Formats: sequence, C-alpha cells, structure tokens
Amino acid sequence: KLDWREYIHSDNPVAAALLSKMGFRPEERVRVKLEFLRMLARRKVDPARMELLAAFFEAYLKLNREEEERLYRKLGKMDKKEVDAIMQITTSWHEKGRAEGRAEGLAEGRAEGRAEGKIKAKQEVICRYLARRFGADSAAIQEKVPQLTDMDALDRVLDELFAAGSLEEARNIIWEELSRFVQ
Repeated sequence: KLDWREYIHSDNPVAAALLSKMGFRPEERVRVKLEFLRMLARRKVDPARMELLAAFFEAYLKLNREEEERLYRKLGKMDKKEVDAIMQITTSWHEKGRAEGRAEGLAEGRAEGRAEGKIKAKQEVICRYLARRFGADSAAIQEKVPQLTDMDALDRVLDELFAAGSLEEARNIIWEELSRFVQ
C-alpha cells in the first residue's frame, strides 16, 4: 500500500480521496481525515466534485464518534483561517444532508398522511353504512370501528358487512377483525 504522507501536499483531488485507501495505522485515522479535509480546503474544489470525493473517502474511512471528537479537538488547535475553510466544506455537507433528510421526511410524511387518510375514509364508510342500515342501535359497534387501523382488515369488514343480515352479524364481523389484532 502507498504511504498516505507522500500525497498530502498534492494538488490532485483524486489523491485526496485515495488517502482513505492508502496504508495507515489505525491510530492515524483521525490524522488522515484531517489531511483529506486540508487538501480539499486548499484545492477549493467545486461542491459537486467535493461531494463525490467525500463520498469515496467516507466509504473507506468513516470515523466513529470518539475519532470525530478527536478531529474537532485537533481543528481547535489549528490556524483559524484554515479551520474556517475546512468548516465551510463540512458545513456544506451537513446542510446538504439536512436538506436531503427534510425532503425524505416530507415524502414519508405525505405517504403516511395518504395512508392514514385512506384508513379514516374506510372507517367512515363502515360507520355510515352501519348507521344507515341499522340506525342508532349500531352506535356501540361504530365506536369500535376506529380501532381497526389495518387496511386489509377494513377491506375484509367492508366486504363481509354488505352481506350481513343483522346487527348481530355486523357486530360479529367487526369483533372478529378486532380480535385478530388483540392477540
């Protein structure tokens, strides 16, 4: 393996990324990451390339929490101008990560909201059907319907409910589905 120290003064951004694949001892991991960041800060690589280089580097050398803390302590002892340049790089990664996380969270939230909306709609259809078919006598069983939160269970109830000839049959259909999830 190549000695990483021979490449830390290179202006080649690929050499920076490859530091993570070069020969270094476990106790040098923090130093290798620091030198990688220094190389990127010196080179002033555009954000797209920087992201690519960082992704490659991180794929082979990801610091654990303790190592990250040691890295930040080392940064605290360095020249402010150099630290500012490094922090600008890492801040842009964090901002991009947060933006991606927010977008992912919004998409998941929308999907969950749609699923919840479909569940509520089916619950409402069941309750309206019970009220229309069996009147006020179905009020007690209508109160149990919101406990059915599984889409397949709601579909089964709807399918069977239309064939129910009595309130007692309707009650049994709903209780049977509820009992599947209580066990």
